[in-house]
Amino acid sequence: MVFTSHIFVYYFLPLLLLVYYNLPHRWRNAFLTVMSYVFYGWWNPWFMLLMMTTTLVNFWCGKVIAAQIPSFRRAALATSVIVSLGTLGFFKYFMFFTNSVNDLLALGGSELLPVLQITLPIGISFYTFQALSYTVDVYRDDAPPARSLLDFACFVSMFPQLIAGPIIRYHTVAQQLVDRQHTLPRFSAGTSLFILGFAKKILLANPMGEMADAVFAAAAPATLDAWFGVLAYAFQIYFDFSAYSDMAVGLGRMLGFEFPKNFNAPYLADSITDFWRRWHISLSTFLGDYLYIPLGGNRRGPARTYVNLATVMLLGGLWHGANWTFLAWGAMHGALLIWERWMGKNSLYAALPRVFRVGFTFVLVLIAWVLFRAENIESAGDYLAAMFGLQRTPPSSLLLASQLYTLRNIAVMAICAILTIQPLQAFDWSTKERDRFALCKCKTPSGPFRQTGRVPFLQLFQPLSLLLLFAFALAVMSNQAFNPFLYFQF
Repeated sequence: MVFTSHIFVYYFLPLLLLVYYNLPHRWRNAFLTVMSYVFYGWWNPWFMLLMMTTTLVNFWCGKVIAAQIPSFRRAALATSVIVSLGTLGFFKYFMFFTNSVNDLLALGGSELLPVLQITLPIGISFYTFQALSYTVDVYRDDAPPARSLLDFACFVSMFPQLIAGPIIRYHTVAQQLVDRQHTLPRFSAGTSLFILGFAKKILLANPMGEMADAVFAAAAPATLDAWFGVLAYAFQIYFDFSAYSDMAVGLGRMLGFEFPKNFNAPYLADSITDFWRRWHISLSTFLGDYLYIPLGGNRRGPARTYVNLATVMLLGGLWHGANWTFLAWGAMHGALLIWERWMGKNSLYAALPRVFRVGFTFVLVLIAWVLFRAENIESAGDYLAAMFGLQRTPPSSLLLASQLYTLRNIAVMAICAILTIQPLQAFDWSTKERDRFALCKCKTPSGPFRQTGRVPFLQLFQPLSLLLLFAFALAVMSNQAFNPFLYFQF
C-alpha cells in the first residue's frame, strides 16, 4: 500500500483515524501496530513474518542488555547486530554477491555458482536500522528498554515511516510511545504536511520522473538532453523522497508523534559536507552516530579520518542498493568529503562567493546522480560521456528533444527550480513555529483533541488553498499510472 493510492486515501487512512481517536489511549498503540502490519502486508503477507522476527529478536536482546550483566550485555548486542545485519545482508545482497563472484569465475572459465532468486522485502533497510538502534541505544543507556513488546512492535512497524523513512531512532520516540499529546494544532499541521507531500509527489516528482526516464532510456542523448535528463532526475528524487518524508512526518503528527525532519534545502548546499547535513538527514546522522563515531570519527588523525569517511560513504552507498553503481556513488561522495576536509575551511574554494560554491556543489551532485540512476557502470559511463559531448548524437535525439521541451515540461521544471530555492521543507519544525502550516487554527473546547492554546480566529485562505491543492492532486492521481516512491526499492 502506498500513500498516493485510492485504497490508502479513501479507505485506510479515514478508517484508521476514525477508530484511533475513538479508542482509549491505552489501546491506541495496539491498534496502530495492527494497522501498520496490515499496511505492510498489503504487498506480501509473508514479509510480515520477517518483520515480526526482527522485532522479537531485538526486543529480547534489549531485555537482556537492560539486565546489566556485562557478559550477557555484550553477547545480546552482538546477537542483535548479527541477526539484524545478517538478515538484511541475505535478502538484499546475497544475489549481488553471487552474481559478482560468478562474473569473476566466468573470466577464468570456472563453473558458476547457483543463483537464488530472492525477493527483497520492501522497507527492510529502514526497519532493520530502526530495530538495531533500539538495542544500541539501550546498551549505551541513551534510552530505557521498552516497557512492553507491544510498544516496541509499534515502534518498529509504525506505518508512516516504515517503508522509506525518516529513519526513527528509538531514543527519539521512546517517551512518545508511552505518552503523547493529541492536539488540534498538531493534527492540523500534520494534515497540511501530508497534503503538501502528496501534491509534491503527484504534481512534481512523477512528471520529472517521466522526463528523466525518457532521457536515461535513450541510446545516446545529445549533450543538452543529457543535462536536462539528470536535472529532471535530481528534481524527481528530491521531490519524491522529500514528499514521502513530509507525508510520513505529517501522518506522525496526526497520530500524536513528532518525527525528525529529513531534508533542509539540500540543493542550496555550498559543499558536499553541507549537502550531507541537508540530504536524508536521518540516514546521515544514523551513520554518523552508529558507524563514523564508533570507528573513531576525526579523533585519530587525518589519515584515520579519511578512512572512516570512505568506509561510511561506501557502506552508505551500498545501503541504497545491491549494485556497483551505488558503491560508485558512495565512493564519489566519500572522495569529495575527503577532498573538502583535506582543503580545510581556509582554502581558496571556501573564499569564493557562496553563489559559486552552491552552483559548483550542485553540478557535482548532478554528476553523482548519474551513477545513482544508471542501470550499471557501463551505462553510467555512456551517459556521462553524453553530458560532456564525448558521444556522437544519433538522429533519434531530435525526436527525444521534441518530447522533452514542451511547455508543460518546462513549466513543471521551473516550479521545481523555484521550490528548490524556496523549499517547502526549509521551515522551523519546532512546536512554536509549525502552526504556520496548520490547515485549521481554531479552539476546540472538548473532544478527542486536547487543545494546548487558544486561537480565536479561523484562517480561511490557507485551508482553502490546501484543500484545493489536495483535490487537484487527487484528480491528477486518478489519471496517472501506478508510480511508487523511488526509495521503496531501497
